[in-house]
Amino acid sequence: MLPREFYERKTEAVARGLLGKLLVRRGVEGETGGVIVETEAYLGEGDPASRASRGKTRRNEIMWGRGGLAFIDMVHGRWLLNITTERPGRAGAVLVRAIEPTVGVEMMMRRRGTDRITELASGPGKLTEAMGITRELHGTDLTDPSGPLVVLDEGRKVGVARSHRIGVGEDLPEPLRFFVPGSPFVSRARGNL
Repeated sequence: MLPREFYERKTEAVARGLLGKLLVRRGVEGETGGVIVETEAYLGEGDPASRASRGKTRRNEIMWGRGGLAFIDMVHGRWLLNITTERPGRAGAVLVRAIEPTVGVEMMMRRRGTDRITELASGPGKLTEAMGITRELHGTDLTDPSGPLVVLDEGRKVGVARSHRIGVGEDLPEPLRFFVPGSPFVSRARGNL
């Protein structure tokens, strides 16, 4: 289990650090999950692509709270899983873009209607559909060992590559997308939701 201190750091450090960690969703049907292979960092009010760019609202206020909370947001009709970062009072979140499915793979295949393992969770909307992550998990504390959504550190070491975020019209100059190079499970620029 990752402690609160892991999440209450710079958003870019958390986005990089989540690669190789195991994301698990515990539900009534069983567990689903996999190894995180792609993330994107969304900074505070100075980041034009961030939900926090125009200040605090009812929709995004969780981004100013504690690090390590699930921020479930809908984009293009699909739920997306973000994890809050930074210390309270400073906005930030990491979008979990893709996982390598390892837990409850058959259940994820049923939910997604495909048996192509590389297509199960290779995009943020695909990931939430496969894992059964919906708005009901908004605000879930990922540092709660008995919670329905957790991130575990199994000591897996992975390479890290960076690029600009996918599908972002107005982006910051620094590359804020982090991914495991060579992984067939990362999303692509088109059809990635």
